[in-house]
Amino acid sequence: MAMLPPGTTPVFVMNAAPERQSGRKAQISNITAAKTVADVIRTCLGPKAMLKMILDPMGGILLTNDGNAILREIDVAHPAAKNMIELSRTQDEEVGDGTTSVIILAGEILALSLPLLERNIHPVVIISAFNRALKDALSFIDTIAQAVDTSSDETMLAVIKTSIGTKFVSRWSDLMCKLALQSVRTVWTEEDGSKTVDIKRYVRVEKVPGGEIEESKVLDGVMLNKDVTHPHMRRRIENPRIILLDCNLEYKKGESQTNMEIVKEEHWARAQDIEEKQVDLMCEKILSFKPDLVITEKGCSDRAQQNFMRANVTALRRVRKMDNNRIARATGATIINRVEDLRDEDVGTKCGLFHIEKIGDEYFTFLTKCEKPKACTILLRGPSKDILNEIDRNLADAMSVARNVAFNPRLVPGGGATEMAISVELAKRSKTIEGVEGWPYRVVADAMEVIPRTLVQNAGANAIRVLTELRAKHATGEHLWGINGETGKIEDMKKYGLMESASVKIQTLKTAIEAARVLLRVDDIVQAKRADRDAGGQAAPPPEDMQGAMEG
Repeated sequence: MAMLPPGTTPVFVMNAAPERQSGRKAQISNITAAKTVADVIRTCLGPKAMLKMILDPMGGILLTNDGNAILREIDVAHPAAKNMIELSRTQDEEVGDGTTSVIILAGEILALSLPLLERNIHPVVIISAFNRALKDALSFIDTIAQAVDTSSDETMLAVIKTSIGTKFVSRWSDLMCKLALQSVRTVWTEEDGSKTVDIKRYVRVEKVPGGEIEESKVLDGVMLNKDVTHPHMRRRIENPRIILLDCNLEYKKGESQTNMEIVKEEHWARAQDIEEKQVDLMCEKILSFKPDLVITEKGCSDRAQQNFMRANVTALRRVRKMDNNRIARATGATIINRVEDLRDEDVGTKCGLFHIEKIGDEYFTFLTKCEKPKACTILLRGPSKDILNEIDRNLADAMSVARNVAFNPRLVPGGGATEMAISVELAKRSKTIEGVEGWPYRVVADAMEVIPRTLVQNAGANAIRVLTELRAKHATGEHLWGINGETGKIEDMKKYGLMESASVKIQTLKTAIEAARVLLRVDDIVQAKRADRDAGGQAAPPPEDMQGAMEG
C-alpha cells in the first residue's frame, strides 16, 4: 500500500488482474483477493470482536460486527473477492451463523495452498486431497458431537447464547435468547414425522423506535402497521370472527376493450347504481357469515366501508401478502380469492383479542391471545433505528441457531475446540498418506488452527503460548478444551457452557473447502466482450483495469 499524506483516510486497494490473467498468475491473484477479504473481517470473530463502521453511498452509517452484514455492504470489483462474499451469504441462508468463520477459514486454506502451487503441485492433486480431508473431518465431527434434548429450555437457551455472546446484544442476551426460542417454538410444526420451522415467512420482527430494549417481547399472534379504514369502526374486539380476502372490495372495472357510451344524465346515474349494487352484493355475502373483522390485501371502496360500518364490522385494507399469511396461520382463517367461494369453515375464530394501539406517531393493529398460533411477531423496542437494525440482525442469527438445533439436535464444543480437534486429527492422519497428496491434506489441518488463533489474538493474549497449550490438550484426546474468548485462555467448553450446533460447523467446513476448491480450479480470468462494441462499428474503449478496490 502506498504511503498516504497525513489526515488521509486509508483505502485498501487490491490490484487485481489487468485485462487478462492466466495460469499461475490468475491463481495467485485469486488467492490474494480471498486473503484480503478474510483479513477485512478477521477482527470480527469472538466476544472481543471489533466493530466495523461502514459508510453507505447515501451518507448513512452501519455499525456491526456481523460478517455477513459487513460483506454485504462493501463494494468489491475482483471476481474472486465477490465469490468469497457469496460464501457468507450462502452460510447465512443455510444455517444463519458462522458467516465470519467461513470466510476466515476459506481465506486461510487458500493462503496455505500458495506454497503448494509454487512447488508445482497440480491444483487437481490439491483438490483431491481437500476432498479427502473434508470427508475425514466430517466423520470426525460425528464422533465428538453430543446429542441434545430440544425440549429442555435451559439447554436450548445455553446453545442460543453462544450465537449472541459475540454480538452487540450480548448485554441483553438472556432476553434475546428467550425471544428467539419462544418464536421458534411458536412456528415449529411436525407433520407426518417431518419438522418445519419457517422463521422467514412466519416470524415477523417489527422494529418500533422508542422505549427500552427490555420492553421487547414475542406476541402470541400478529402485529401490523395498520389502522381501520373508517374512523367509526371498532378498535377493540374480543374473540373476533375474522375473514381474510385476497380480492378487491370495489366495483370490478371492465377490461381495456370494454366500451360504455353515456349520452344522458340518467345513464350515468344507472351506471353508478350498478357499481354500488355489485359492491353491496359482495358485502352482503361477507356479512352473511357474521364477521367482526374483514382484512383484505387489496382496496376497500367507500361504499363497502359504509356497509361494514353499519353492520358494526371493522375492516383493514392493503395488508401485505406475507402479513396476511401470518394472520391466517395465527387465527385459523383461510385466505379467499373470490367472495363467492366463502364458506363458514374459512372464518378464523382462534384469535382472542383484536385491538389497535398508538405507539409513537403510528397506529398498530394487534391480533393477540391466539389459540396455538403457528405464526408470531417479535416487537422490538430501542433507542434508535441503527440499534434496532443491529438487534434485528443478531436476533435473526439466534433464531437460526435454535432452528438448526431443532433439525439436527447435536452439539459440538465452541471456542475453536472443534477446529483444533479436527486439526490435530487430520495432522495425525496426514502422516499415513503416501505421496504428494499428504502436503495439501496437511494444509487443511494447519488452516483449521486459524479459528482458535484469531480468537486468542482478538482477546489480546499470546497466540503462540495459548495454542501450544491447547494443542497439547487435544493431542491427549481432550476434545472439549477451547479458547475462552473473554480472557484468551484455554478452558473446558462444556463447563464454560459454550456448545454450538453441529450443523453450523459442518456447513462452515463444507462451504470453506468447496470455495477453496472452486478458486484453485480457475486458471484464466478473462474480461467478457461488451455488447456495445460491434453496435456502432466502433469498438468501445477497453477497460482500464480489472481493479479490485475495497472501501470500508
